[in-house]
Amino acid sequence: MKVKHCMQGARKELVTIGRDALLQEAGTLMKKHGIRHLPVMEDGQMVGFITESDIRHYAFPSMERDIFVHEVMVRNIITININATIEKAARLIHDYKIGGLPVLDKKKLVGIITATDLLSALISVMGLLQASTRIDVLVAKKGGVEDVTRIIKEHGGEIISVSSEQHSSRKKLYGFRLEKCDFDEVIEALEEGGHKVVAVVD
Repeated sequence: MKVKHCMQGARKELVTIGRDALLQEAGTLMKKHGIRHLPVMEDGQMVGFITESDIRHYAFPSMERDIFVHEVMVRNIITININATIEKAARLIHDYKIGGLPVLDKKKLVGIITATDLLSALISVMGLLQASTRIDVLVAKKGGVEDVTRIIKEHGGEIISVSSEQHSSRKKLYGFRLEKCDFDEVIEALEEGGHKVVAVVD
């Protein structure tokens, strides 16, 4: 899945703020639109990025003067291309320990993708909101994943998604998320094919 399919701003106007606005105005905008990140703009170009945590850190009643957005905004902005994968976006958010990324298309700001957006995309890709069950399988060397897929389909199973994790130093555990079907029949066929079903999880 690409960033453009799940970013904020894809289906509605992107909310931004000017560099000379007051920090209080940024907080009001975030609260009004239910967002936590604001691109800072000047002459149509993004010059900074400000977050809800920035506002909480600097805005408190005892301040003796107003604070402007440009005083606290992040200037060295980590961005991502609109056609990048969500996996790349997730790596950047994880590696830089940030909550969101401005999305660019030919250097033009077109949206924002957040950790929450990525989680929603993952849930969608994995089919976690559908009525489904996951079968965890240690795949036999002979035939491999292709054989498991064939067996599942031959016995009426519809695969929603496939995931994998390291089970031991030599083996991977594959999770096949399926639409509701006769799981007993599928499991029996897998076992007969030399594959070991480790768990069945709703």
